Amino acid sequence: MTNPSGVPKGRHLDVNERGCSVRIYISADMEGVSGVVSWDQTGPECHAEYERARLLMTQEVNAAIEGAFKGGATYVLVNDSHGNMRNILIEHLDPRADLITGSPKPYGMMQGLDSTFHGCMFVGYHAMAGVEGVLSHTYAGSVLEYIINGQVMGETGMNAYFAGEMGVPVLFVSGDAAVAREAESLIPHVRTAQVKEAMGRAAAWCMPPQRARALIEETARQAVSLIGTVKPLIASRPVELALRFATAGQASAANLMPGTVRLDGLTLGFTAQNYTDAFRAARAMISLAART
Repeated sequence: MTNPSGVPKGRHLDVNERGCSVRIYISADMEGVSGVVSWDQTGPECHAEYERARLLMTQEVNAAIEGAFKGGATYVLVNDSHGNMRNILIEHLDPRADLITGSPKPYGMMQGLDSTFHGCMFVGYHAMAGVEGVLSHTYAGSVLEYIINGQVMGETGMNAYFAGEMGVPVLFVSGDAAVAREAESLIPHVRTAQVKEAMGRAAAWCMPPQRARALIEETARQAVSLIGTVKPLIASRPVELALRFATAGQASAANLMPGTVRLDGLTLGFTAQNYTDAFRAARAMISLAART
C-alpha cells in the first residue's frame, strides 16, 4: 500500500555509504518527554511552561534524528503528533529532517507514513488510559478503552498497527516506564528509551534533559540496526474495533458514525476490512464524541 497518507511523490532518496536507502519516520508526542508532568506544560494556555516543554520536545526529537542518522538512516521525516500538532520548533529542528506540522490531518499522528519507509520511531509517547503512567490517556479524554480484536491498547498500539498496515515496523519508543512496558509487551524486539517513571499521574522521576537525549540518541541508533528483525504489527482481518467512552452521551454522539453498533451504554463496535479503515473510523468516532 503506497502513499495512503499524503507523502509528496517523487522525493529523491539519498543512499548511505553502503549504497542503501534507509527511510525513518518519527511520530512525536509530548507527554512522554522528560520533565513534562502536568497538563499545564502541554498546551499554549500556560505560555511559559508550554514554551519550555516545546523546546524539550524538539530536543528529544533531535536526539532521535541524530541517532537514526548515526545508525545508517538516509532520510528522516518527523510528524508533530501532539495536541494542535504545532509544537516542534522548526527553527531548532535538525535540518537534515523534514517536518509535518499542523492539524487537522487525515491520518493524525501517522500522517506522512507510507510503505517506502523502513521503520518508525515514537518519541515522547505516553501510556494508555487507565494505566498509572505520566499523563496517561488514549488519544482523547473521552476514550476509556481502544480495543482491536479484543486487545486493549493505547496510542502506541493504535499507531503501530497503522504502520503495520503499510508494512513498516516500529523500531523504537521513548517515554516513561509505563509506555515502555506497553511497547515491549506488544512489539517483539522493539527498543525503548525510558526517560522518566511515574510517581503518580502528574509526577515523575525524570532524567535531566542531557541524559535523556543521550539515551534516546543511542537507543535510536541501535534501533536502526533492527530493520529486518522487528516485524510489522499486522492486525488480523476483518478488524474488530471497539471504543469505550467515558460517558453515554459521548457514545451516543459517536454512534452517528455509519456502521457503528452500540455494544453497551459506553461502548461502540465497528467492523472494518483493514486496519486503515478501522483507524479512520476510530478518529471519526472520537471527533464526534468530542462535540458533546
